[in-house]
Amino acid sequence: MGTSYGGFVAYHMARLWPERVDKVVIASSGVNMTRQDNVELLKRGKVEKIDDLLLPSSPDQLRNCIRMCTYRRFPIYVPDFVLNDFLSSLFEENRKEKLELLEGVTLGREDVISISRLQQEVLIVWGEHDQIFPLQRGYELKEVIGDNVRMEVMPKTSHIPQVENPNLYNNIVMKFLSGNSSS
Repeated sequence: MGTSYGGFVAYHMARLWPERVDKVVIASSGVNMTRQDNVELLKRGKVEKIDDLLLPSSPDQLRNCIRMCTYRRFPIYVPDFVLNDFLSSLFEENRKEKLELLEGVTLGREDVISISRLQQEVLIVWGEHDQIFPLQRGYELKEVIGDNVRMEVMPKTSHIPQVENPNLYNNIVMKFLSGNSSS
């Protein structure tokens, strides 16, 4: 199970070790991104580099990241000192390693989608208003990732549906993992 970058990890683990992974949950993860998707993400985020959006280092960059990742609008004014505390606790520790991970995502560098199909049962969960990986990417992923795939779109959420509506998210995932899901 993985969300966003974790979805890339979950996909690759399921692909590499199918005998060890029975079910896969991929949430808000552009496993099927193309190079053009990356270009469009930079435009939507109004940034030149992906780390300026997803690994912010200033209060203004953090505001932009939150704006892109959430459905409900961020309060108009949160003092910089509060955001600096968030930056310090979430993004400064192991920053070099986090940057390497971000740069190491190899998907989304090609012009066409080329991912291997999974043989496992797959649940895709997506925020209806995701601005990082738009909903259309989720529908396309459903078509290319395997034969036994279910997709759930969470209303009034964006890139972090597990944070924006944790009860619904957990219910969807638990139902799938416990076998009470209908394709």
